[in-house]
Amino acid sequence: MTRIESQPGPFRRRGHRPPSVLRAVLGLAWALSILGFTLFGTPQQQVPLPMFVDVAARSGIAFQLLSSRTPQKYLIESMPGGVAMLDYDGDGLEDLFFVNGARLQSPMPPGAAPDKSDPKYWNRLYHNNGDGTFTDVTGKAGLRGHSYGMGVAVGDYDNDGHPDLYVTNFGRNILYHNNGDGTFTDVTEKAGVPGGGWSSSALFIDYDRDGYLDLFVARYLDWDFANNPPCGAPERGQPAYCHPDVFKSVTYLLYHNNGDGTFTDVSVKSGIAAAPGRGLGSALNDYDRDGWPDILVANDAIAEQLFHNNHDGTFSEAGMAAGLAYDEDGHAFSGMGVAFEDYDNDGWPDIFIGDLANQKYALFHNLKGAFQYVSGQTGVARMTMAHSGWGTALVDYDNDGWKDLFVAQSHVMDNIQYFQGNVRYLEPLLLLRNIQGRFEDVSARSGDPFRPVQAARGAAFGDLDNDGQIDVVVSCLDGKPLVLRNQGSPNHWLAINTVGTVSNRDGIGARLHLVSQSGASQFATVTAGGSYFSASDKRVHFGLGADRSVRSLEIAWPSGTIQTLYDLAVDRILTVREPSKGTR
Repeated sequence: MTRIESQPGPFRRRGHRPPSVLRAVLGLAWALSILGFTLFGTPQQQVPLPMFVDVAARSGIAFQLLSSRTPQKYLIESMPGGVAMLDYDGDGLEDLFFVNGARLQSPMPPGAAPDKSDPKYWNRLYHNNGDGTFTDVTGKAGLRGHSYGMGVAVGDYDNDGHPDLYVTNFGRNILYHNNGDGTFTDVTEKAGVPGGGWSSSALFIDYDRDGYLDLFVARYLDWDFANNPPCGAPERGQPAYCHPDVFKSVTYLLYHNNGDGTFTDVSVKSGIAAAPGRGLGSALNDYDRDGWPDILVANDAIAEQLFHNNHDGTFSEAGMAAGLAYDEDGHAFSGMGVAFEDYDNDGWPDIFIGDLANQKYALFHNLKGAFQYVSGQTGVARMTMAHSGWGTALVDYDNDGWKDLFVAQSHVMDNIQYFQGNVRYLEPLLLLRNIQGRFEDVSARSGDPFRPVQAARGAAFGDLDNDGQIDVVVSCLDGKPLVLRNQGSPNHWLAINTVGTVSNRDGIGARLHLVSQSGASQFATVTAGGSYFSASDKRVHFGLGADRSVRSLEIAWPSGTIQTLYDLAVDRILTVREPSKGTR
């Protein structure tokens, strides 16, 4: 977005100092301008902020995320569910997939499982019709699912050009192979990726850079229906979901892609299983810029985890050593949603983790491979102390060249106000605009969808109508989703769709460095993962402000190939194919 730059005032040009009163006024004006305002009430930018409109009602999306709440306060009731943006049929438009719960009995009989047979509990796939509407194609696609759903990951694991789906559940997970004709086949058993226990988020990641997407699965707790003690204040009619400290941590799963449609469980061999946790959101990036993708896991009420890729098929847990494990006071926090991107354009991916009210959302600045907790100095702490954050992303919603912060919010406990009178269960959405490395809350100026309160959970981000503006889809517990269409900014943009040849076909893990017309640099990594249990549009989006061209775009592919393009036109989606002698 075009910004008003400081100019020498008349007093400076004449070699004089302004009077003391005027100096004070100018000083206050400068301080306010850092936050995006002037004393005269005009926003710092010269173009208005984009507005969002919730178009769910007229889109044809009738989905409801159902938790099947019971008086027993089964912990899984509070945690679903994910949402994905993916172009499953290759028509150039992002479609939507929603994960749903299942029917629970009250209480659950011994040995009973959640029941997903009723269509109202099905997971749902909606086809993007290209005119602002969507069509439910779940039955035709074969994606109704089973078990109590949690999250979803998207990736082309067999490099056939069609995105596949991995759905995490309480119980057996599901790998759906995209058949390329609008249908999917459950290949979980054949592929060898059933998971088990309580899986939460998942990532497709080519951790060994062999050209095939592997699969990381976070798991939450050692919990089941028989291990659900009474918590809260049941004697006063206020039972509550138990704190995670009541349950044991569990190990995560890593499946290596064998390149023939099957996977091998390498959780132990890789070192991933050596560091159990209480995993919720997960994301990938190369935090130390050594060319190998690392894995971030948000943990609930224990140390956050960062798995460093050792380049030999193994990982070392480095959260403590990297300065990421705790907040600035050395306290653990309830990590939920995650974003793993470079918010200050210095070339090093930073980390954002949403947590519960009274903890402050955690923003960690990457200092060349080590992290500094910067929630206070960036303004994030002050604006988030009272909130609880789930689905999230660092995305440039106003196309000014700086990644902004969106958070879907709600407390985990539906009766939290009984125990903490200053905290609310239902909350509005939060949008923090990035002002060159600091943040300001622009939620109230961003449209009607930021006024209502709801129990928001998963969130996916991408361009649903290919107009160059980042849209957002939010899944709301026991409610209908929000489909937030970005009304747009006049700023310029460029979106990159990577196609690997030697690397995995999606190009996941590729690192992009863009230099725009003015010389400004931006960095991004290709991934669909992150947020909370969700998967976003894998196309990399760059906002360019007033710049009308791109000087250069460098892509460091997972294969090691470095590809550079020059003098690119803007305001378009550009497909870039990895150079190679042969293609898959």
